[in-house]
Amino acid sequence: MNVLEDVFRDQWGRVFASLVGYLGDVDLAEEAAQEAFAIAAERWASDGPPDNPGAWLVVTARRRAVDRLRRDRTYAEKLRLLDRPEPVEIEMNETIIPDERLELFFLCCHPALNPEARVALTLRSLGGLETPEIARAFLVNDETMKRRLTRARTKIRVAGIPFTVPPDHALPERVRSVLAALYLIFNQGYGDGRADLAAEAIRLGRILIGLMPDEPDARALLALMLLHDSRRAARVRDGEIVPLHEQDRALWNDAQIEEGKALLDHAVRLGARGAYSVQAAIAALQTETPIDWPAVAALYDRLHELTGSAVVALNRAVAIAEVEGPAAALAIVDELDLGEYRYFHSTRAELLRRMDDVAGALAAYERALDLSTTEVERRFLERRIDELKGHRLANG
Repeated sequence: MNVLEDVFRDQWGRVFASLVGYLGDVDLAEEAAQEAFAIAAERWASDGPPDNPGAWLVVTARRRAVDRLRRDRTYAEKLRLLDRPEPVEIEMNETIIPDERLELFFLCCHPALNPEARVALTLRSLGGLETPEIARAFLVNDETMKRRLTRARTKIRVAGIPFTVPPDHALPERVRSVLAALYLIFNQGYGDGRADLAAEAIRLGRILIGLMPDEPDARALLALMLLHDSRRAARVRDGEIVPLHEQDRALWNDAQIEEGKALLDHAVRLGARGAYSVQAAIAALQTETPIDWPAVAALYDRLHELTGSAVVALNRAVAIAEVEGPAAALAIVDELDLGEYRYFHSTRAELLRRMDDVAGALAAYERALDLSTTEVERRFLERRIDELKGHRLANG
């Protein structure tokens, strides 16, 4: 990675946030930031990077934005609508690039925006991902993602969504919105084998903790993401998903596990008691040998109390299978209304397989295969189906 790529990854979010705060216009801020990075690519190639690349980019972007406004015939009207004084030339120094990324987090994840828009804006504005990259991550075409981002920016402008840290009374709800967007990004990357997207969610989680060091749920979420991501190298073998109990633990990332556990401990000391901390505690237990399945089941009980989620109940059934056997777990699973959820069927299939119900397991695996969306999962399911068919043939 060259110097500009390093700076882009490290500084895009901070540069963009500073421009949004200065200009009060998301679209203009993005255009100015892109132009500044283009100028940097040309000048730094011959002159080398400045001592403070981030400050240089902010100043350059601000000047380009001012020039653009001054060239616009409706410049005065734009200033009135933005409620901004006329921008003035500024000198480069260490203080001209305030860290306003927290305000940008809250802007991108405002409840007035739908969840898909929050995720897309967060990846674009704070992560610096290009529109085609975000589109690929969420399995839509480039034009659809472009329209989604445009609608979100229009909503920000028309609704007057503020670029600010919310007041204390609104902060808990707004933090939940930010954390939910990060977790959606992580799950999309982790579930689809997109290590880059999962890593971006973790990177943004670290930034958020740096901006809100005393926010317990932010620490709990980062702990959860790290603990899950620590198993990434062992989750796929020969192009096929590998269940937890079959994974090669030597491939797990011990440093991430230790960091995740430390973050969880810190989050609990700060008062974390929500769903992220419970999920992180479950993930931490699953790194132990042997796994304390009764404790895992108890934590899933607590998580179900917090969420009321049928998916959580499904995961609890997996733990119950380890404690009380597959029949007890199947009785729980069959009470759930998750007929269009692929993991419901793959879980039923595994329980039925363990109960030697070959026909039932085959039907469930085939339904899971119909609903599967990733190649690594499909290969696993196809292998299970082939094994069961071979078993049925061998036993008449």
